[in-house]
Amino acid sequence: MAGGISVPTASARLARAAVLEQDISRLKYVSGAREEALRRLNIETVGDLLLRIPRRYLDFTHAYTVEMAPLGQVCTIVGTVDRVVTKRPRPRMTVTEVYIADDTGIMQVAFFKQPWISRDIAAGDRLAVMGKVEFAYGFKQMSSPHYEKLDAASAGGTILPVHPAGEGVSQAWMRRLVSVALEAASTFSDPLPARLRARRALMSISRALRCVHFPSSMGERELARRRLAYEEVLLLQLALRLRNHGNLLGVEPVAHILGEHVARLESELPFDLTEEQRSAVDDILRDMADGSHVMNRLLLGDVGTGKTAVAMVALAAVADTGTQACVMAPTGVLARQYAVKCTPVLERAGVSSALLTGSTPAAEREKICSDLRSGRLDVLFGTHAVLSEDVNFAKLSLVVIDEQHRFGVEQRSGLRAKGPGADLLVMTATPIPRTLALSLYGDLETSVIRHRPVAGAGVTTRVLDEANRDIAYGAVREALEQGRQAYVICPLVSERDDADELEDVPGIERDDDGRETQAAALHAVDTEVERLRTVFSGACIEALHGRMGAREKDEAIDRFRGGAIQILVSTTVVEVGVDVPNATVMIIENGERFGLATLHQLRGRVGRGAMAGSCFIMTKNAARGRITPARERLDALERTEDGFELAELDLRLRHEGEILGLRQHGGVSLRFVDLDADTDLIEAAHDDAMELLRYAPTLHATALIPLRLSVVDRYGDIFKEVSGG
Repeated sequence: MAGGISVPTASARLARAAVLEQDISRLKYVSGAREEALRRLNIETVGDLLLRIPRRYLDFTHAYTVEMAPLGQVCTIVGTVDRVVTKRPRPRMTVTEVYIADDTGIMQVAFFKQPWISRDIAAGDRLAVMGKVEFAYGFKQMSSPHYEKLDAASAGGTILPVHPAGEGVSQAWMRRLVSVALEAASTFSDPLPARLRARRALMSISRALRCVHFPSSMGERELARRRLAYEEVLLLQLALRLRNHGNLLGVEPVAHILGEHVARLESELPFDLTEEQRSAVDDILRDMADGSHVMNRLLLGDVGTGKTAVAMVALAAVADTGTQACVMAPTGVLARQYAVKCTPVLERAGVSSALLTGSTPAAEREKICSDLRSGRLDVLFGTHAVLSEDVNFAKLSLVVIDEQHRFGVEQRSGLRAKGPGADLLVMTATPIPRTLALSLYGDLETSVIRHRPVAGAGVTTRVLDEANRDIAYGAVREALEQGRQAYVICPLVSERDDADELEDVPGIERDDDGRETQAAALHAVDTEVERLRTVFSGACIEALHGRMGAREKDEAIDRFRGGAIQILVSTTVVEVGVDVPNATVMIIENGERFGLATLHQLRGRVGRGAMAGSCFIMTKNAARGRITPARERLDALERTEDGFELAELDLRLRHEGEILGLRQHGGVSLRFVDLDADTDLIEAAHDDAMELLRYAPTLHATALIPLRLSVVDRYGDIFKEVSGG
């Protein structure tokens, strides 16, 4: 049993399905130091080993000789190491040159900043290398290629898998152990019904596992991966839906009343709702009024599309019902912004509210908690402080979570536990591609707002190098002369900080020769404030960053909003929740060090009112020409303000977990799915999951028991979120 999800006693078929759950120590050759090494790699079961698919393949079916290897293409070449040479062209730079020979010639392979290569590779080793072939200084060359030391068993004419390995388990041993595991799982029962596999033209699970580890062709490998990817998405969809089912067992949903408070709030809004906002409001109110189920809805909207106004209508419906709502935001800045924007409108509609953060004075906190317990308070805005044991509601019937991916599983479930049966509204200003929404938010109905209710003057984005910094500074001077304000965004708080600790840093980029591109010096808030005070003498320039106390941050934002601060030098804490229409210019330092979503959110802080906004992204990679991921990101920002288009590009450039921070915050990460290329697969799995649940809402039909067992085995942590286990 997992979080209320029970599975009947295993039959012989289920016993065959349970092979993957056997402890890794049951396998031949696994004991002692090798067993310890596998467990260090988080391989605990046979299934863990088989689902740890190769990270790449050396394709000897298309291997080239040195002589015939085409320039400019990625090739696999097999040869014997002639010699290994280590050079140090400058301090802290090590280049290891490996010369590989075959019957047709010799090739130079260079590894940069990898001094251990000289200890791993020696003259006489048989080596396979895979990389882009170039020509320079009289040699064919490769820079920092993938490589594999070959033994006598690594015969030509095959595809050699390269598995994720580690100390104590070599590649050769990983291949041997996987072969043993495949043999042990040869009787493994397929969790997918045969009719479903036939409809989608999918391999059996046994064949897919064998072909993904030891394919006879790369085409076969892709078919195997797609089978595993389909199953992964299908199981996740079913888990998310079953989680909701488990959550509703024994829970009485609230049928919200739509009455005077909703009508008054809509009349008090300073603008008419747009068609998209009205559609979202109708979706939410319809769900809230339906007492047969608990609402689980995602409100997805780009920067400035007016999600807050939509949420306020839902909060008013809670007051009409005589119950309570809680709005939880990831930062004190954002929680306070909600309170500042919503409280006046809610008060005019007769809805009481309060703000609770970690910096709320003790006496005020005590009164808020008392009013919550008595039911005198309708709406509570807050940060994770609302999760404290002393914060209890008389009747919590609506939970609103903003930027859900910034909260951990325990935090989300902890808030919902304060109101069993409460409706859930999740909001995000991070545009999510459709495939990602289907995969990771498959249990949430979705309402989308694409357009801003007030178009404003918009934002012009320019990418500049250091030589053109005066353009950005000129725009700031002009804005200050007109009584406007500006932001300057830095990646670090202090120059002493370790850049490796940055949360949103894309991978290290290399030049065409495989060398790491020289990183620009990272700007820090502390030093930038002092430097800018000399550049813009007479202007009030202050700092804002996450290390400041909550009260300090609030005071800085209030002073900036009131116009006392003219230039606010900040980290990404202003990414969401700071609304200062008078700020019209933003300079983002080291733009290449941020992801697309962050850059898009940041520039959304300007151009919010009647005055046009300008965003200048400073970068060392501003030169046009060679296309790198950083260059693609920055070009896209110049080209479009459409957050959904940018989200699709971000998905192609980076893994889904990097976009949403899922790995760090207790969410689900997809192992086999390519969210960009597998759109058809994801939609098919989503449709099939819905059809299966219409047929058997809890998957208790006899034919679906193996599928249900696989759902619980693969995604048991999802059910823990519901049960609190």
